[in-house]
Amino acid sequence: MTPSDASHSRWSDLDRPPLNVPALRRGLLRPGGLWTSLDVVETTGSTNSDLAGRAAAAGLAGGAVLVAEEQTAGRGRLDRAWTAPARSGLFLSVFLTPGDVPVHRWGWLPLLTGVAAATGLARAAGVDTSLKWPNDLLVTVEGEERKTGGILAERAGDGVVVGIGLNVSLRADELPAPTAGSLALAGAVSTDRETLLRGVLRSLELWYGRWRAADGDAAASGLQEAYAAGCATLGRTVRAQLPGDRTLTGEAVAIDGDGRLILSTDDGLQEPVSAGDIVHLRGIGGGLT
Repeated sequence: MTPSDASHSRWSDLDRPPLNVPALRRGLLRPGGLWTSLDVVETTGSTNSDLAGRAAAAGLAGGAVLVAEEQTAGRGRLDRAWTAPARSGLFLSVFLTPGDVPVHRWGWLPLLTGVAAATGLARAAGVDTSLKWPNDLLVTVEGEERKTGGILAERAGDGVVVGIGLNVSLRADELPAPTAGSLALAGAVSTDRETLLRGVLRSLELWYGRWRAADGDAAASGLQEAYAAGCATLGRTVRAQLPGDRTLTGEAVAIDGDGRLILSTDDGLQEPVSAGDIVHLRGIGGGLT
C-alpha cells in the first residue's frame, strides 16, 4: 500500500473506525422485527436518494436500512447540503411501509423519527437532545443550542424513506457552520457509532410499532405528548418562513394532532404551520437558532 493509498484507508483515522456490519446485522435483524436488511456502503451521494430509487423500482421490503460511512451529497430540508468527514457521523436512511395507517397520518413519521432519535441518543450517548420543529436535533455546546442532526422524509414506492444525518465526532474546526454541533462537543459519554446506531434504530422500532398499533393516531400512541415534551421550539417566539415568501411571527404554543406547529400571533390568532423554516428568536435558552 502506498502512502497515498494509506491516507484514504478505512483505518486512516483511528478515532473513527469503520462500522462492523456483521455485528450490526446480528444485533438488529431478527425474525418478526421491523428491520429486514442492513447495508453499509463506503461512500454515496445520498442514502435517501439511493433507497428511494430502490423503492421506486419495486421489490424493496419495508424495514430496509442503508448506512453510508461517508455521504457526499446529503440533503436536508429545502435541499440544503449536509456533508461531513468520513465516519464522523451517522448517515442513514430507512424504508417504512405503514400501509395500514391512513396516508394523512404519514406526516408524523419525521416527527416520530425525531422522538426516537432523541430517546435513543439520550440512552446511548448520555446527551440531552431536543427537537426543533419540524426535523432538527439540537444539543448544547458551551451553553448554546447547536444543530447536531436532521431528518428528511420523502414518499417512495409504496412507503416512505426517512433519512437521518447526525454529527457524532466532529471537532470544532470541522463544523460546517457556527450554529452546528456534534455529540462529542456536547460531552457524549460514548461516540461509538455502532452503539449509537443500534440505540437509534431500536428506539425507532419501538416508537414506530406503537404508532402503527394506534393506526397512526399520534395522541393515542403517546407520540404527540412525547414530541411536545422534547420540543425546544414550544414556548418560544419564532419566525416561520413560509412557502410563497410569507413570514409569520408568534409564540409557538402547541403541536396539533396533525403534527403542525401552532403559533399565537400578536393579533390574538392561533395560526397552524404545516411547512416552513423556523427561526428561534428568543425564549428558552436564548439566542437565534
